[in-house]
Amino acid sequence: MKITDVEAIILKQPAIEMIGDGSQDTVVILVRTDAGITGIGEVDSSPYLVKQIIEMPASHMVCRGLRDVVIGEDVFDVEKIWRKMYEKSLYYGRRSAAIHAMSGIDMALWDAMGKKLGLPVCKLLGGAFRTRVRAYCSVLMPEDERGINALVEKHMPKGYTGLKFGWGAFGQSDEKDIELVRAARRALGREPYLLTDIGMMWTDVKRAIRTAKVFEESDVFMIEEPFSPDNLDGYGRLSQSVGVHISAGEEVGTVHEFADLMDRGHVDVVQPDLSRCGGFTVARKVTDMAMMRSLTVIPHAFKTSVLMAATLQYIASLPSAWFLECCEQDTILRQTLTDPILTIDEHGFMDIPQRPGLGVELNRDVLDRYRVG
Repeated sequence: MKITDVEAIILKQPAIEMIGDGSQDTVVILVRTDAGITGIGEVDSSPYLVKQIIEMPASHMVCRGLRDVVIGEDVFDVEKIWRKMYEKSLYYGRRSAAIHAMSGIDMALWDAMGKKLGLPVCKLLGGAFRTRVRAYCSVLMPEDERGINALVEKHMPKGYTGLKFGWGAFGQSDEKDIELVRAARRALGREPYLLTDIGMMWTDVKRAIRTAKVFEESDVFMIEEPFSPDNLDGYGRLSQSVGVHISAGEEVGTVHEFADLMDRGHVDVVQPDLSRCGGFTVARKVTDMAMMRSLTVIPHAFKTSVLMAATLQYIASLPSAWFLECCEQDTILRQTLTDPILTIDEHGFMDIPQRPGLGVELNRDVLDRYRVG
């Protein structure tokens, strides 16, 4: 089954706010084949940059657009294709946006393989350890207790047993962060899991250690991305100084960066994002890397149900899985882009799609309505 074309489609809701919400727009990747099968993927990055990286013409042998690199290749040669994309983009790639674009193509290749074989992707990754997984609600941190209460009242009755507040109002001051976390615990009560995402806003390690220890008093389960992904020594010092789980990985791509995060950053929880890390081809290696170090994998997924479906397939293949991140932002694309839209049951669990490939398809009406260009 040969690749005949790759298309990057930018989708955007009418108005974009300058907040930490990547579900306001997206870029969908379509990999078409000579078998009439189209694999779909999604990238959580700058949609415009990803589109350019995929569709741009070649400059020379190691500075080529990714579509030019993969056309004519056999879809099932995913490892070969990944390495070819990496090598033929060395001048401008190796990390960040180039790996993001590669991730979307890789995701679409695995979707196409599953569709051809009539199997969900998890079966291609080595088999399914589970058919459902507990989900936690993921939303932005409001400015005050009133906003926190409103979100808890809105989402927790759906069945969630955990809630993550991230980005938003975090990072203004240590005192403010502590006040917000205490308000979140009051609103949730004693039992539900409370997770936090600092959005890389902490910079002083000693102050971070002090604040994280106060977070422990509110029984915070996880502190995600307290520092820049480059501050590996800071991650290591923080993780080894507090009892709360320290997590990171959504900004990380390739096995090289994940090895550094685990061995220098000493994180407790590794968070590959299937649309940024290098796709399934890298994520399945991260599974083994984490297992060798007795670390937990909780993937990052704050986008539409395309990434959600890919993440569920990956989670199904994990020997041990704690949570699925479930984005609950009120954005059009998150709520309408796929068929079906993935939701939790009354007990807070989400089923792993069993249809071939990722297990979802694109809503063509939504694709046409919100397409840019």
